[in-house]
Amino acid sequence: MKKLIEAKKREFLLYLENIRGYSDLTIKSYDESLREAFLHIEILQESGHTFLNLMPYRIKISSLNPKTISKKLSAIRSFAKYLNDNGLSVILKADESVKVAKTLPKPISHEHILKALTHCELREKLVVILLYTLGLRISELSSLRIDNIYDKWVRVIGKGNKQRDIPLLANTKELLDEYLDISMQKKFVFEKNGEKLSQNSLRYIVINVFSRVGLKVTPHQLRHSYATGLLNAKAPIADVSELLGHSSMATTQIYTKLGSVLKQENYNSAHPLCGIGES
Repeated sequence: MKKLIEAKKREFLLYLENIRGYSDLTIKSYDESLREAFLHIEILQESGHTFLNLMPYRIKISSLNPKTISKKLSAIRSFAKYLNDNGLSVILKADESVKVAKTLPKPISHEHILKALTHCELREKLVVILLYTLGLRISELSSLRIDNIYDKWVRVIGKGNKQRDIPLLANTKELLDEYLDISMQKKFVFEKNGEKLSQNSLRYIVINVFSRVGLKVTPHQLRHSYATGLLNAKAPIADVSELLGHSSMATTQIYTKLGSVLKQENYNSAHPLCGIGES
């Protein structure tokens, strides 16, 4: 049975690559997780079913943090689903979900972003503006190609090589055209020696820009600001999810929780009765 599982695992990884379009890094992560797991998982066969007992493996990884455990178990569940979808009846035992505490994202206020932009040179300003007005991941900004930029929208290649089109604001397009005219980039919006500028280089630009106004800001916080701004302006969550490139709206819903928290904080600080009884 172990030989069959190994053969099916190779098919599964090819499926992730060729059909699902997952990145090499993601496929490697799945491969490592499954290889580790099947050193400990008990495989039993009964009444035409294959039972995978995860308990020995869960005991092995129990000292890891919940998020890591959740990711490892998710790889096993995905593999089991693939097996079931392809004619092998597989049942997972000891497969209780591990709850992962969701920390709320920390967006940056529009006012703070505008303040930081007053202390920028052109390239720095464009890096911040593109992250903030397109909601890009830093990896997507690094890989942003000139030929994927149009008058009113930008085509972004996201996780798993999934494409999405994002509206491009007119003033962002003007800034972009000004930068490209001066910089003479050939393939990517941000280049160095003919190669795309690294994620670390772009991250450093963002950190440096905001440090000038006394703030610690990451590129991902600008993505959070984009999402939160849209949802607070009553944009449909399905539309925001698509613009962010989320595979599930459940991921986007964390921003609605953030909005509720901010409303409560604003209420507590603004309502005249909230201070009654406090020393």
